[in-house]
Amino acid sequence: MLLENKIAVITGAGSGVGRASALRFAEEGARVVCADISLDRVEETVELIKKAAGTAVAVKADVSAEADVIAMLDTAAGNFGRLDILYNNVGIPTPRLGMRLEEHTVEDFDRLTSVNLRGVFLGCKHAVLRFKQQGGGGVILNTGSVAGLVGWGGTVYGATKGGVHQLTRAVAIECAPEGIRCNAICPAGMPYTGFMAAGGMPAAPEVLEQAAKTTGENHPLGRPITAEDCAEAAVYLVSDRAANVTGVLLPVDGGYVAR
Repeated sequence: MLLENKIAVITGAGSGVGRASALRFAEEGARVVCADISLDRVEETVELIKKAAGTAVAVKADVSAEADVIAMLDTAAGNFGRLDILYNNVGIPTPRLGMRLEEHTVEDFDRLTSVNLRGVFLGCKHAVLRFKQQGGGGVILNTGSVAGLVGWGGTVYGATKGGVHQLTRAVAIECAPEGIRCNAICPAGMPYTGFMAAGGMPAAPEVLEQAAKTTGENHPLGRPITAEDCAEAAVYLVSDRAANVTGVLLPVDGGYVAR
């Protein structure tokens, strides 16, 4: 029970890494506020947690809207009394996988930055304010990407994740005196989540299998990354076992960026 009695908010909890992390946090004893722009999806996550004897509530939130972020954190305090952990997990891909820089429109750029970077900024800002008001520190975890660590295509997407990485390190240093930790996980290719589908990859089983094979071949360990891989890393980083770990960008990538 690594997260026993901890109160956590997870964004993007309606699917993929967010849902896997919500399930694992609850399994480790956390009470979880599951936030997503799709209320139907996030209510499904909450039902899965409750069926496994966990505790969770659902909230609809657009992370690019400051009022929604504040209300999301208020839900944690209102239902469970405080906030201990914020996991800024929401991210969106480029409109089409493989897009080159010059193919992006200003509208593409604005949408990617508003969700992937502005959303993390807003989450960090209001979590820090809440932690300082409460006293006793707190933990922030962000979802970055190997695309923000190396040049990997998806230029605008990678730039937003590079911004998330720098924000993570800066918050870690600024807030260390108050006992607030801030880290990020940096996943590589995850063909079995809805992320690639959102970028236009067909969800047909044979397409997913081929994508998993190709993705795995790009990783030294030979396997694609799963949502569950990321959830395990997330549990560690938000737990007290990582009490002296902050400002870390942890690749979950099968060794991709080590080459």
